[in-house]
Amino acid sequence: MDRMLYISMTSASNAMLGQASISHNLSSAELPGFRSDFEQYRSMPVFGDGLPSRAYALQERPGIDFTQGTIYNTGNPLDFAINGDGWIAVQANDGTEAYTRRGDMRVNNLGFLENGNGQLVLGNGGPIALPPADEVVIGVDGTISIRPAGQDERTIATVDRIRLVNPTNEELFKDVDGLFRMRSGELAQIDASIRVAPESLETSNVNLVSSMVNMIELARKFEMDIKAMETAKQNDETATRMLSLS
Repeated sequence: MDRMLYISMTSASNAMLGQASISHNLSSAELPGFRSDFEQYRSMPVFGDGLPSRAYALQERPGIDFTQGTIYNTGNPLDFAINGDGWIAVQANDGTEAYTRRGDMRVNNLGFLENGNGQLVLGNGGPIALPPADEVVIGVDGTISIRPAGQDERTIATVDRIRLVNPTNEELFKDVDGLFRMRSGELAQIDASIRVAPESLETSNVNLVSSMVNMIELARKFEMDIKAMETAKQNDETATRMLSLS
């Protein structure tokens, strides 16, 4: 009975973790460029004194779904989406360089370009600062040009170029802040061949229908685990009564 109770208990607790993972994907479904987490279950042996005759359920994140989302036009001159493979270099909250596909940009109160999550976008010389301008244009190669405030249309100045990198998926891992970093701890190299789609954004790759179906399956699985624990308790009570009668 104790084995049945242990397996069902670990299964139920990991079903809750699985629901939390799917809920995170669903809550981020509207974030531009978001990459969803995979989740899976497997049975693991319990090692200790003697043979590993017991098992427990384990929920884990085996990897990240790197499937690209759909690019759509927004008309916002500060928005851009990477057209194909590649990543945008940003400055994380701890000051380190990290990578994202999120391209919804804005200029903060200090004049720096940042994405919708408040992370500074990096250029060739660090965080990109935009001087006052009547027009901002992001080229297909990531170059940012402006028409300075008060100048005529023929006056165009190049400010910087967005730092675009293209490491392989195997070289990246998704950190707790949702940003991607190099497993080696090094900085990814700039890739001049990356192209962007100006005035556009990339949708997340979260499959809403599949996620909802998985959520329902986990809810039913949790109910079955609770019933299994109740059955284990009833079996234990029945065995106790039979032993007391004997």
